[in-house]
Amino acid sequence: MYLSKYFLPNLKETPKEAEIVSHRLMLRSGMVRQQSAGIYSWLPLGLKVLRKIEGIIRDEQNRAGAVEILMPTIQSADLWRESGRYDVYGKEMLRITDRHKRDMLFGPTNEEMVTDIFRSYVRSYKDLPLNLYHIQWKFRDEVRPRFGVMRGREFLMKDAYSFDLDAEQARVAYNRMFVSYLRTFERMGVKAIPMRADTGPIGGDMSHEFLILADTGESGVFCHRDYLNLPVPSGDVDFDNADQLQEIVSTWTGPYAATDEMHDESEWQSVAKDDQLAARGIEVGHIFHFGTKYSDAMNAKVAGPDGAEHPVHMGSYGIGPSRLVGAIIEASHDENGIIWPESVAPFDLGLINLKSGDADTDAACENIYTSLTNAGLDVLYDDTDQRAGGKFARMDLIGLPNQLIVGPRGLANGEIELKNRKTGARQSLTIEAAINQLGGK
Repeated sequence: MYLSKYFLPNLKETPKEAEIVSHRLMLRSGMVRQQSAGIYSWLPLGLKVLRKIEGIIRDEQNRAGAVEILMPTIQSADLWRESGRYDVYGKEMLRITDRHKRDMLFGPTNEEMVTDIFRSYVRSYKDLPLNLYHIQWKFRDEVRPRFGVMRGREFLMKDAYSFDLDAEQARVAYNRMFVSYLRTFERMGVKAIPMRADTGPIGGDMSHEFLILADTGESGVFCHRDYLNLPVPSGDVDFDNADQLQEIVSTWTGPYAATDEMHDESEWQSVAKDDQLAARGIEVGHIFHFGTKYSDAMNAKVAGPDGAEHPVHMGSYGIGPSRLVGAIIEASHDENGIIWPESVAPFDLGLINLKSGDADTDAACENIYTSLTNAGLDVLYDDTDQRAGGKFARMDLIGLPNQLIVGPRGLANGEIELKNRKTGARQSLTIEAAINQLGGK
């Protein structure tokens, strides 16, 4: 993509409403524009990151056996009355009346709707286990939306819902999602640690939040240092092997880990001082088993092997892709801007022409751009006539993993410069060597 033809509205000054690093950098780099409190338009750069995150989530959900659907944003209030949640959910629910005076709502979550879909089609235990997921926009009318996309009113959510015959099979479904989440966050280049979570009024014994460690995180985190080095399951993990899944989950829930809300000081003191890690974290995922709460209320039953009708055991599994964009920035930035992990970066490479209009420099950049694009890399080519300092600052701000710098002085010596955004390391290479090194990734 030629920068001269791209829409990348960078800001020199930080807007006053931006309270945290990710909000400041997302606004300054032109990733989003705030339309009203807690509601954002996603501009081209931000949308590319959001789609990268969605792709990884979708890939890992499919790998774990979940099946994608797409449910609407607007829901009937009747389903929520049936479950008993309509009158108790609170003011966060945006309630709507349509032209026929029917009560509707902008969905804050989808337990009721997915249960209705399930009960409409599934009659037998032979059709289980089943896990249905979608990636859809949600709305919760937060009393005080803040921190940009980290706590907005409109947000993108991946929510999955599992259906099983009994509690034992439901635990296997829960473990599938637990392991899938470990892989998902690892692929995004961040370290997410599962923490014991409060099950609240729903009850049950299975609930975990996944938190990214970040100095600016909203939650206090207390965990064993072993979590920093625990091996994440590889791509060949067998999601149909219940014993293998349980072994992984046991490994990842064995050492102490809790947010400040669930922290047990007596347990914490049993951890050796050198192994204690007290930090801050940002919640990016939540998995939750709630048994037959919705299937009982909404009569979602299947015929079991004994011929009798059984309410299905359910779980829900959420990841916030839009929230993750901000969380990754909080965990990966410096004083100059964002540092994207390669897997979610909006572009693989920033190509900087230090003297646009110079015939030799332009020709070299065109050759590099064509070669790397043909090799499958997504390149942002800064072909503008801006001064070099401004080009360097913009590339650091938007955080692409690598920068390839081409100017007349280097070309006179047969060299161009490759800069790694994360480490700051620079290499002088021939054009051919740079193309081979980058194109071979």
